Amino acid sequence: MNLLKSVWLVVAVSFVVPAIAQTSVSDKATTGDGASMNMQILRDKIRADKKLVVAQNMPLTDSEASAFWPIYDAYQADLGKINERMKNVILAYAAAYNSGPVTNEAAKKLLEEWLGTQEADVRLMRSYVPKLEKALPDMKVARYIQIESKIRDVERYELAAQIPLVE
Repeated sequence: MNLLKSVWLVVAVSFVVPAIAQTSVSDKATTGDGASMNMQILRDKIRADKKLVVAQNMPLTDSEASAFWPIYDAYQADLGKINERMKNVILAYAAAYNSGPVTNEAAKKLLEEWLGTQEADVRLMRSYVPKLEKALPDMKVARYIQIESKIRDVERYELAAQIPLVE
């Protein structure tokens, strides 16, 4: 139950992104690079909240924690690259969708790009499991992967709910 509440906290914070992003665009127009500073602060806050969710749900000894957190940070950095790819696919889809009916060619290209991000995501997770196994007992590795997956599933569900089906 604690994990579910924590996941909802991360999701609630992520809902603030569009509102702040809109504010930041107008901030940028008036203050120069204030918008990029505001968005960076927001990204840092979301990352910190996610890390807090993980910390609250991962009972780690001191030695496990000292080995785990650098791996976690590296994984999140690598995951950020995949998330950037996903964002670009979504933006490309939005552009195609908003300019009229999506062509078969565009739909095929977007599908291939999306599947590529999904495959990269699985490869990344698989590549980190051996690193985690060196730092943690198998039960805690499985627990972390579950926590990470639950957080990301909720984020993706909310994102998917906002993206219209291709026509």
